[in-house]
Amino acid sequence: MPLFYLIAGEPSGDVLGARLMAALRRAAPGAEFAGIGGPRMSEAGLESLFPIEELAVMGLVEVLPRLARLRRRLAETRQDILARRPAALITIDTPGFALRLLKSLAGSGIKRVHYVAPQVWAWREGRVKHFAGLWDRLLCLLPFEPAYFARFGLEGVFVGHPVLESEADRGDGAAFRARAGLAPDLPLIVLMPGSRPSEAFRLLPVYRDALARLAARGARLGAVLPAPAGLAARLAPELAAWPAAPLLVTEAADKYGAFAAAAAALTKSGTSTLELALAGVPMAVTYRVNRLTAAIARRLIRLPHVAMVNVLAGRTVVPELLQENCTGEKLAAALTDLLTNAAAREAQRALFREILPTLRPPAGLPSEAAAQAILEVL
Repeated sequence: MPLFYLIAGEPSGDVLGARLMAALRRAAPGAEFAGIGGPRMSEAGLESLFPIEELAVMGLVEVLPRLARLRRRLAETRQDILARRPAALITIDTPGFALRLLKSLAGSGIKRVHYVAPQVWAWREGRVKHFAGLWDRLLCLLPFEPAYFARFGLEGVFVGHPVLESEADRGDGAAFRARAGLAPDLPLIVLMPGSRPSEAFRLLPVYRDALARLAARGARLGAVLPAPAGLAARLAPELAAWPAAPLLVTEAADKYGAFAAAAAALTKSGTSTLELALAGVPMAVTYRVNRLTAAIARRLIRLPHVAMVNVLAGRTVVPELLQENCTGEKLAAALTDLLTNAAAREAQRALFREILPTLRPPAGLPSEAAAQAILEVL
């Protein structure tokens, strides 16, 4: 009965970890699990060493106040792994924490797998020279990543993107409207400010301003904000103070129902853009971080795009409104264009149809391909 030690540091990694656990159980009956995860991994049978929220921090400056605590958690995690001696350690994304942990376990004899390749092709490429010897296998979500890492003598295995297992394209818009008491003809905007509190609270005032501007111009709109349950509880008081509070939903069925019913979306950059693409929802991508973080990032980012849909296509089709361009006025203008310009909506949907097939693994589901790649290491 192999013991797999999984570490996820944010909600998207928690979902990824839960699917991987299910796939490993199918491929290796009797498999056992330990590590760090959230509610989805807990439901799958993992008792988290400490709350996943302690690792959910984003930004170069934002992480500084938490460095001492993160170092303590790193030491605690390393000690737990060495005591348990798992068949494999699987770190899921969260590179700041995960890569330090992997390095600290070099020479331990424990097989190490990193799931979700660090996006050094996008920014801070110099980090790649430190990756040699960190893992026994690197699992890549994007089709171009194995060739990229091969340039530096690092082997990567493409296992497909987990968004394809999300069922984001299977929502029931009519049923969602009925459950929520929404009129069949009310245009809906999906708001996705991110799963980390620091991201969400930085973007929400801008989203509120954008919707207020549209309402002042006579637009009749509804808004839905999907969020994990823990984050939703923190967001609820702020959203209640909006002139027209968005409908806050926490269940996957409601999230994907909202996608099916939506006319457009405002979303942070990241996996959420691929979820919306799978559901065929036209979107504008937004992001805002601390000014110092932004100044540093601009010197390190190598790509002309940040939205994954644009990165995969190699051109800008989905508008990106970042940092100083992430304003209520500009977001309102982008939404107006998506709501009134059929050509703009169809251009985005054509892009989605182009890129999504490239995310499929050679065989099976992404979680199954990842499980197989991990078992091959053993």
